Amino acid sequence: MKSWPVALGYGIAFAARLYAQDAPPWPDTYEARLQALALVQTLNAGVLASRSATLTLEAWCRDHRLAKEPAIAAEVVPGAVKAPSAEQRQRLEVGPETQIKYRRVRLRCGDRVLSEADNWYVPERLTAEMNRLLDTTGTPFGKVVQPLEPYRRTFAVKLLWSPLPEGWERGPRAAPGGSGPLAIPDALFEHRAVLYTRDHKPFSEVDETYERPLLAFPPPH
Repeated sequence: MKSWPVALGYGIAFAARLYAQDAPPWPDTYEARLQALALVQTLNAGVLASRSATLTLEAWCRDHRLAKEPAIAAEVVPGAVKAPSAEQRQRLEVGPETQIKYRRVRLRCGDRVLSEADNWYVPERLTAEMNRLLDTTGTPFGKVVQPLEPYRRTFAVKLLWSPLPEGWERGPRAAPGGSGPLAIPDALFEHRAVLYTRDHKPFSEVDETYERPLLAFPPPH
C-alpha cells in the first residue's frame, strides 16, 4: 500500500490533469459570451484563410499558452474505418479502382485535444516517405504533406455553438445565463475541405471538428 504522501501526490497530479483539460472556467456573463464568440470566429476565419489547419492550431496553442510545449501531435484512433463515398471520390478525382486510405486522429497540444479529424487521402499522390510516416507514426497529416506545398478549399462550414442567440445585435442587451461558469459544449465548429498539391491535384479530404479546449485559457480582461 502506498504511503499517504505518495497517494496524495498521485491525487494532486490527477487533479492537475483534469484542471489542465477543463480550466479555467469562463464566467457566464454577456461580456464573456461576446468574447467567446469573437474568439471562435477569429479561429474559424484563421483556419479558412490558412494552407494548413495543423499550423494554425499550433500557432493558436502557442499564442494562448495552452501547453508548455506548443506543438501539435496526432493521436491516431486505431481500427477506425470509414469508406469514401462516391461524392468524395469525385471530389478527389479518382475512380473506384484507386486506393483511398482513411485516418482518424485527435490533434493534441499537450494534454488538450483541440480537434478531431476524419481524413481520406490518395496514397499514390504522396511520396513513399509521406506514406511511411502516415502508416507508422503519429505525425500530423498537415506536417507530413508540407513538401507538397498544399492549399485547402473548404466546401462546408458549420458553426456548432454560438454563445449569443441569433439577432442578439438587434435586441436589448442579453442577460447572463446564470451565476456559474459558462457552459461551453464539446464541439465549437466544423470544417470540410479538400487539400490540393501545388499542381492543383486533390489528394485528401478532411472533416474536422474543433473543440472546447481551444478556449481553455482565461477570458480577456
